Amino acid sequence: TDSPLRAFESELGVQAPVGFWDPAGYTNDGSMENFKRRRATEIKHGRVSMLACMGYMTPEITGKLPGYLSPSMKVQFADIPNGLGALSKVPGVGWAQIFAYCAYCELSQDQSAASPGGAGDFGFKAITSSDPATLTRKLNAEIANGRLAMMAIIGMFYQDGLTGSAWGDWSLYTDSPLRARGGARGGRGGFDPALQVGATEPLGFWDPCGFCKDKDQATFLKYRGAELKHGRVAMMSIIGFLGQPSWRFPGFEGVPDGINALGSAPAGAGFACLFLLVGFFELRILADLEDSNEPGNFGDPFKMIPTQSGGYDEYWRNFELNNGRLAMIGSIGTIAASAYTGLDAYQQWQSAKPAAIAFIKTTLPFAP
Repeated sequence: TDSPLRAFESELGVQAPVGFWDPAGYTNDGSMENFKRRRATEIKHGRVSMLACMGYMTPEITGKLPGYLSPSMKVQFADIPNGLGALSKVPGVGWAQIFAYCAYCELSQDQSAASPGGAGDFGFKAITSSDPATLTRKLNAEIANGRLAMMAIIGMFYQDGLTGSAWGDWSLYTDSPLRARGGARGGRGGFDPALQVGATEPLGFWDPCGFCKDKDQATFLKYRGAELKHGRVAMMSIIGFLGQPSWRFPGFEGVPDGINALGSAPAGAGFACLFLLVGFFELRILADLEDSNEPGNFGDPFKMIPTQSGGYDEYWRNFELNNGRLAMIGSIGTIAASAYTGLDAYQQWQSAKPAAIAFIKTTLPFAP
């Protein structure tokens, strides 16, 4: 209760789901003066970012203005590319005019600490209301949308810089390290990781850590085998999390849910047995099944796929990989939430519902 951060918990912008969020610790000194100065900066940057996002999207949707941007230089608006490409096409005098107008807007208003302008209020009547609750919701929505726009415009800049397209056209980024040795340039030795199973839309071949860059087929298949096994374990883990609240093995009825089960006596012994069983399968049975096949490819031993579909074909392998990838992310999130809250999978969703609704209501001005 004595934390200096509690002085800011009633300010605008403190809203679900994260509440008061200051990971960099800018407000640790508890100074209200510094907080208000940074809040004014946040609002300005958010407003500029929202305009910038609209500037990226509007020409793509409605087209560009007619006529000349610079009649003396014979430069039309239609000649200016969208995005970062415009930086080199707009004449220097045009940039001077833009900076002059921004400076006028910045310096022509009283933005001292005690003035309305110091709090970001420049008399713009679109965000106002005679009802205090409605006004608070609108101002919270402006801050939240400004934060989103700051993240979005950085992402647009990054995509534009990599691909040369404002919308980040992946087909234009032929030199991406994520294409490994394949993609548009072709691969050496006839092996192209970008053409293997698992390169599905919308990301295509996605290797942000560069594990497969300049690697051979054997290395790729080793990683693919690990991915398949982890994905299969994660899918079973998710099923276990969902099944725990309604059913238990005999003798384990009193075991707590989720990650807390590891600390109980019967569950700890059961986990040790499970660990030994998994090790036996990994070292003896599965190793033999993989001997003459790709890593992780055991076919369809339980005959779950109809014969007329082609068996364990590319469609089913992509289906399994994508669900396994989703399950790995889901398992990590469920385990972390279980360890932090002590709630099972269903209770986590029930607890998240009020926070999600509150977030929508405070972020969207038109939310019911």
